[in-house]
Amino acid sequence: MPFLKIQTNLPLDAARARSLASRASATVAAQLGKPERYVMVSVEHNPAMQFAGSDAPLAYLELKSIGLPESITAAASRAFCELLTETAGIDPERVYIEFSNAPRQMWGWNNGTF
Repeated sequence: MPFLKIQTNLPLDAARARSLASRASATVAAQLGKPERYVMVSVEHNPAMQFAGSDAPLAYLELKSIGLPESITAAASRAFCELLTETAGIDPERVYIEFSNAPRQMWGWNNGTF
């Protein structure tokens, strides 16, 4: 049910993108306390991204999940920024993260909803 979308202007080869997705998946599960078997992660390269008038390395993340408490967003933001710094060298000041709490009936899976 949690979905993390990572968009960056950094070109990542297939191996680095898979590694980032794998580490991000584990981070989402740990931060939300949810089984990783439900976590989905997408890593996308968008070379046309700019932030603060610059195309220096940056990332935009969207985390959507059922029952996403506001109380964990600061810690999750820190964990995702650390992950992006370690894996891609992106400065935390060049990262935006959008957190969304999805209602159960608006999240479909396995022929139904949660």
